[in-house]
Amino acid sequence: MTNVKTVNNKVKLDPVTFEVLKNGFINLVDQMAEQILRTCYSFVIYNRDFSSALCDADGNTVMQGTQDISVHVGTLHLTAKAVIEDFGDDIHPGDVFLVNDPYRGGTHFNDVRVIRPVFYNDKLIAFMQSNGHWADMGGSVPGSFDINSKDHYGEGVRIPPVRIWSKGKYLSDVANLIVSNMRVPEERLGDLRAQAEATKVAEKQLIRLVEKYGLDTVLTAFEEVQDYVERLTRAKLKELPNGTWETVDYIDMDPELGDGLIPIHVKMTIKDGEIYYDLEGSHPYIGCFLNSAFGSTLSALYAGTKTFFPDVPLNSGFYRVIHTHLPENSVVNAPWPVAVTGFCSGAYEKIMNACFELWSNIIPERALACSFNLEYLLIGGWDKRANYDRYFMWYDWMAGGHGGRSDRDGANALSPVFGLGLSIQPCEGQERLSPVITTKHEIIPDSGGPGKYRGGCGVEKGGILTKVKDTVMSYCCDRSRSVTWGLFGGLPSYPHGAWLNPGKENEQFLGAIFSNVKVKEGDSFTRPSAGGGGLGDPLQRSPEAVLEDVIDGYVSIERAEKDYGVVIREIDRDLDQYEIDMEATQRTREYIRNNRKKWLNEDINVVYEMYKKGEIDKLDLIRRYGVIVDFKNDTVLKKSTQQFREMLQKRSVAYWD
Repeated sequence: MTNVKTVNNKVKLDPVTFEVLKNGFINLVDQMAEQILRTCYSFVIYNRDFSSALCDADGNTVMQGTQDISVHVGTLHLTAKAVIEDFGDDIHPGDVFLVNDPYRGGTHFNDVRVIRPVFYNDKLIAFMQSNGHWADMGGSVPGSFDINSKDHYGEGVRIPPVRIWSKGKYLSDVANLIVSNMRVPEERLGDLRAQAEATKVAEKQLIRLVEKYGLDTVLTAFEEVQDYVERLTRAKLKELPNGTWETVDYIDMDPELGDGLIPIHVKMTIKDGEIYYDLEGSHPYIGCFLNSAFGSTLSALYAGTKTFFPDVPLNSGFYRVIHTHLPENSVVNAPWPVAVTGFCSGAYEKIMNACFELWSNIIPERALACSFNLEYLLIGGWDKRANYDRYFMWYDWMAGGHGGRSDRDGANALSPVFGLGLSIQPCEGQERLSPVITTKHEIIPDSGGPGKYRGGCGVEKGGILTKVKDTVMSYCCDRSRSVTWGLFGGLPSYPHGAWLNPGKENEQFLGAIFSNVKVKEGDSFTRPSAGGGGLGDPLQRSPEAVLEDVIDGYVSIERAEKDYGVVIREIDRDLDQYEIDMEATQRTREYIRNNRKKWLNEDINVVYEMYKKGEIDKLDLIRRYGVIVDFKNDTVLKKSTQQFREMLQKRSVAYWD
């Protein structure tokens, strides 16, 4: 064919055909997304907690879509290969497979993949894959996020590769067997059909390309787009220095061990166009669901790396340059049947943010401090509103602040780095579908970590339950102790945690992880998302920028003085009229500069007594003194404080003059 030529005995596409097909593959995957958005049953999936991929006949990812979720995309080739491994030659036209197994390369049980093999003239040429987050997979609590689960049996249905359509025939008995073990099974079946139909749409589009350009051309394009990404990535890496960099980030705790942050150690080596990640030294797997199986950890390393190469497409060609060592039986490589459903709030984002720090040292013009932690609040029970009388699942995630950048402030109220393609769920839709009314959803002043470039602000979202019965609440989060950190002299942001009945006599702080808490009609709740960490010394932030933050409501007058040393006087709040006292600012900054290192060595018990007496507040505890408190039990955590202070010494103090 005229659009294929041979170079050194290797078939190669001409540049025009290559670009046309490369973008055709992207469009094909995006059409899967559009189909899912228009046919899904779940509000969670409708708000884009899904991803799609085109894989070649060997299961390698050829192309992702333009708004897919990073955590999903980095694992889709693994689950395609799992189907090939289990079924081999027993794969036929019209077959469709289902898998959600995190121990076979998936993420967690809620992420269910529908995989359709594509044939042309009886030849297997590709796999279309649609991954969607099903709001419930069964298990011990609604939403399937149970902090008390030590193994996967409490987390819901584990689905190894299983055939759900056989040669075009829908196996309703198999599907019903699976969804009958889940809450709201009719919604699960609806999402299954939506995902299957999306892969069918993509199949038709691929066949159209084959019939237009020829099978050999399209199969060559599969290879070429992966080779292109590999060449492009290697070329960029060869422009960087060889070397080794390492860091540690932390999960808050192991509930079975109590006080003490859980280390995740990431060492990265660049050598002659290759990347080597070694996670040796990471903690053994812990006694709750914040562990990560190997697929999720690989995805975190891919996504953390890809963030610093935004112009490089993502497919299996990118993965070829990354080599990993994941210690067995660890929090980053948890084996079957260890609980892993909360990996997204646990190990995953710690690995991503650790990668951000490492790459910030290598490509400083793209430097990025730590971003807020992904969190899920789940409420499930019986909806007793008039004309409803059915089981409901209220499944919510929040926006938060991203870390300060090398030359600008972090983004406010953005989706988590776990998946920037996620939409923030509209309150109106949630209230129509569930007996939960949103009472507030607003940016939190002072939540962004102070820095020369401030971390983005987090938000607070509150709600109240209306007509409910037999209802429970669960929360999957982290960084109430390993608070979102700053970089290159920047300071931390704000701790996570949820409150039940805030401001009432029965007010209760529930913490950052809990499950199966009983709630009833009239109960209210609220929780903040953290801001991002600051980047650079906050004393180097211009007073004028701090003033603008005060005017915008991102920073209070009090914290402007405490965190930035900028003294601002209010003239007329309604007219946004404020002024900087430059002489007082100079004195305050000198005072902070002379004392801040000493504050971080202050006796923990003395600091805690100051807090109990109201002499300092929660942000003073964290930012000035580096003291970590269990706000649920109102106790100071000495081991966690020691680890947190060591982290501050490395990421902040080392860059202060």
